[in-house]
Amino acid sequence: MKNELTLHEAIAKVLSAKKNKMATYDEIAIEIEKQELLPNRKGNTALAKQIYLRTSLASSSYKDTWFEVVDERSIKSLK
Repeated sequence: MKNELTLHEAIAKVLSAKKNKMATYDEIAIEIEKQELLPNRKGNTALAKQIYLRTSLASSSYKDTWFEVVDERSIKSLK
């Protein structure tokens, strides 16, 4: 079964609920799991690491369009 949201959509949903639209990778991962936003996630990479890779690497197509890196542990929504 396919997830209703993509990972970047789940990240954006969690960040949009935050007052300052900012959170650490761990906080985002906990919220995604708590809200069961990605119930059919595949792979064995820790979710917090997957969020980091998707949002902060220079090669990420979501960096600078969806998310801004605040520091080595946190990101902020640009949407």
